[in-house]
Amino acid sequence: MTEPLTERNGRVAAARKLTRRAGRDAAGAFLAEGRQAVVEALEAGAAAEVFVTPTAAEVHRDLLAGAGVPVRLITDKAAAGLSETATPQGLVAVCPLRDVPAEALVQDPPQLAVALAELNDPGNAGTVLRTADACGAGAVVFGAGSADPFQGKTVRSSAGSLFHVDVVRSAALDVLVPAVQAAGVRVLAAAGDGEVGLDRAGADGLLTGPVLWLFGNEARGLDDALAGLADHRVRVPMRGRAESLNLAVAAGICLYATQLAQ
Repeated sequence: MTEPLTERNGRVAAARKLTRRAGRDAAGAFLAEGRQAVVEALEAGAAAEVFVTPTAAEVHRDLLAGAGVPVRLITDKAAAGLSETATPQGLVAVCPLRDVPAEALVQDPPQLAVALAELNDPGNAGTVLRTADACGAGAVVFGAGSADPFQGKTVRSSAGSLFHVDVVRSAALDVLVPAVQAAGVRVLAAAGDGEVGLDRAGADGLLTGPVLWLFGNEARGLDDALAGLADHRVRVPMRGRAESLNLAVAAGICLYATQLAQ
């Protein structure tokens, strides 16, 4: 058996830099850890190479046999350096950044897209990516100041959906919103005090595509100026006494309702 590469190996050291945003930006690549993420990366043709510990190589022998990309054995210590979790899974793919320019949404708008304004929590970001994928969205836009969609926790939380939708990173949403509106896209801003209820929006035909949903910061919601650019501000009706909904939950409700309407 080939001797596993240590953390001092040049390729491993280069991959370790991808755990930081500056490293990802410089290399134009990111890491996808765990079987589900690696499976999706390989199936999408989005993996350049795979690092795996000897133990994980035995567990995932079926996957690695048909990987079609270089598979490199590494030590447990090297794997820990590539992981952003407390319990590394020992299986990591290096993938080129899938950063789509914002102009693509203007030139060819998808029927359903999502834009996130100053979304901070990477877990929420990954969950929105996964939900958007499940509801048939073509793109998820991360506005300037939002969590990096290519950091470890977001990639894991997306459960592979990061490889199924176009991802736009660090977009100027105040510029993008008017541009997609001019291209015939209806922009809906999710707001707890929105003037239109989600149920009413569906009945009035506001959810028929192409639609871009705007979601804001977990604590502050959408900036008034950005929300004011939307065609409609939409609220999720609540019958109980909850003060608000978790952002990812609200996004799921809005996207699912839109999926049904299209």
